Amino acid sequence: MPALFLALLTSAVAMLGARSTRLTARMAEALGGSGGLLFVGWLGAIAASALAAWAGALLEPQMAPAAKAMFVALALALAAIELLVARDRPVPAEPTRSLGAIALVLFAGLLTDAARFFVLALAVATGAPVLAAAGGALGSGAVLSAAWAMGGEWDLRLPLRAIRLGAGGLFGLAAIVVALGARGLIG
Repeated sequence: MPALFLALLTSAVAMLGARSTRLTARMAEALGGSGGLLFVGWLGAIAASALAAWAGALLEPQMAPAAKAMFVALALALAAIELLVARDRPVPAEPTRSLGAIALVLFAGLLTDAARFFVLALAVATGAPVLAAAGGALGSGAVLSAAWAMGGEWDLRLPLRAIRLGAGGLFGLAAIVVALGARGLIG
């Protein structure tokens, strides 16, 4: 169960400032809160989390315990970098109403975001890829749902830059602590 809860929490925090979340909010405003957008957001979160967990399940038997801890540290560092240097992508002036195109763009963004790094790392570290995938999908889907519901208010009501920088800093600090622990330099 730790894989489920850790994946849920880290995915939700990472998704608060993620580009795909901001894109979902902006697209919801442009499309008038389409239920199809919410559906493809959840579908993308589920598919991307499942794919990341599957990759973790393939890697897990091949790694020693210290290597697993270093992999978690690497995932934390990559997530921190992704959050600290993330740039907004402009939303098209006339967004397509094609759910297929929207799904493809969201899936590509979700597959490469910080939350999927966590799902991959937790699947490797815990050996519970199904729970890691479920937690990642739930955490990501919940934040995407909130962004969809708030639409254009998402950027206005939340201090997204501060959230992104704060989460990135915390994930970076956690990466250093996990890496030092994996190397046996701290407790």
